[in-house]
Amino acid sequence: MARVFLDTNIFIDAIEDRDGFLIGKLDQLSLYVSVLSISTWTYVYKHNVPNSKFESLFETYNFIDTTCEIAQKAAFGPTSDFEDNVQLHSASEADCDIFLTKDIELLKLGYFGKVRICESL
Repeated sequence: MARVFLDTNIFIDAIEDRDGFLIGKLDQLSLYVSVLSISTWTYVYKHNVPNSKFESLFETYNFIDTTCEIAQKAAFGPTSDFEDNVQLHSASEADCDIFLTKDIELLKLGYFGKVRICESL
């Protein structure tokens, strides 16, 4: 089973039911997300808790905690965007195979360590 990390933009699309790119593939994937993505999602969409969207959230996704070690690594790259670096280092920490994103700058990297960066499966 492929270990797939969802960048915040992909996670929000998935949880807000946009694009439908994961439909029919969930049973074939092990999905990982930075816990920071929950914070970003609830902030952008002004979601309060409790919220019905949280019901299956922790059953569907494997959340990677943001640790001091990840933050320290993110402070030194590989990009100039700290949040992007946290996402990349989180994917690496989770031993993910694929990093899904719509971020053009991240897509240009192609790989981060052994993690392949791509826009779709």
